[in-house]
Amino acid sequence: MPVPGFQDMTLPMLKLAADGTTWSLADARARLAIGFQLSTEEQEELLPSGKQSRYANRVAWAKVYLERAGLIASPARGKFAITQRGREVLQHPPESITIEFLGQYPEFQEFRSRSTNQAQEKQQQPDSVQSPEEALESAYLTIRQNLASEILARVKSCSPRFFENLVVELLLQMGYGKAGGNGERVGQSGDEGIDGIISEDRLGLEMVYLQAKRWEGTVGRPEIQKFVGALHGKRARKGVFITTGSFSAEAVSYVQHIDPRIALIDGAQLADFMIDVGVGVSSSRTLELKHIDSDFFEEQDA
Repeated sequence: MPVPGFQDMTLPMLKLAADGTTWSLADARARLAIGFQLSTEEQEELLPSGKQSRYANRVAWAKVYLERAGLIASPARGKFAITQRGREVLQHPPESITIEFLGQYPEFQEFRSRSTNQAQEKQQQPDSVQSPEEALESAYLTIRQNLASEILARVKSCSPRFFENLVVELLLQMGYGKAGGNGERVGQSGDEGIDGIISEDRLGLEMVYLQAKRWEGTVGRPEIQKFVGALHGKRARKGVFITTGSFSAEAVSYVQHIDPRIALIDGAQLADFMIDVGVGVSSSRTLELKHIDSDFFEEQDA
């Protein structure tokens, strides 16, 4: 089953705490996973950032919301226990504890007013499933995907010469040539399929040869074989084939079993690399997420 939304976890979490003991988030995650019948794979599914599991993130946000409403307290980092208000709620428990339900408590209203206005929160959480952090990551991914599509469209509209210069600049920004080397565009009539060269060191002992193809369709094995022939003519050991299109399965399989070594970069990867290293894009705004530094607030014994 899919991982339940964080609002679906609030009531089961409060019921766990009803035993009067102090629970750790780790123990709560284990017990809730059993109740929701989640598989190991479902529990380990990562957020788009790849830094935390979706399940752990939603459990943590369920704790935050219950705590902000005063239904549980946090006696130590990663711990929680039920409060008197929480016990009163469980005397006549609702079908679920939602954001709307928690809105009856002044402390929770103040928390929401400090973090975001209600209209924004509803826009970020249209299905009441995502945690605030997930909503932010989803919005970021949407913006990035739109940017990648726009980048690729721009690249396809550029001249072959501009594209060849672009791929040389991209490889340099990715770190090739940093050891005193450089790069240059060489694409011209009679270039034998070589559009650029990156020198990885000052003496030019390690060279990377580039081919750049502005294609709408799929690059097949025959095109890669021609590039391999050009590399053999240069006695080259490394090559990068970049296209605005895609590569066939045969082309991908072919480069895995040959010498020289060849890296294939398709249109989607090209746009992602340009965003990651800042080629053809600029930052409009930076959002920095911060978490509490628990060590700072730990008081030392006199």
